[in-house]
Amino acid sequence: MSDLQDSLNAAETGGIQKIFEALASAPRRKILAYLSHSSLTAGEIADRFDMSKPSISQHLGVLESAGLVHKEKRGQYVHYSIVQESLTNTLNSYVQEVCPVARPLKKESAALKGGSE
Repeated sequence: MSDLQDSLNAAETGGIQKIFEALASAPRRKILAYLSHSSLTAGEIADRFDMSKPSISQHLGVLESAGLVHKEKRGQYVHYSIVQESLTNTLNSYVQEVCPVARPLKKESAALKGGSE
């Protein structure tokens, strides 16, 4: 299984709790911002912070576990990039759960699905 697929599966199985725990940290949110437009190596990410490389590695592990980033080995370097689909889908699902406008629409959709079977 690919690292990207692993990341997507982690987001699905780990649930929204892991996502919000990952996003609760300011350094992890900054890492996601840095990765929003391009992939970076762990060293390139670490260069942007005033913390140890092992700490950056731990943050990257939490983000990967939550399915928000995936890593890809290219030569001797591991590049990290954001998993756009996972983040978008997770946040969209969360918004649908808490949005008062979406709740009735989800019930209506479920009722229509149940009635057509």
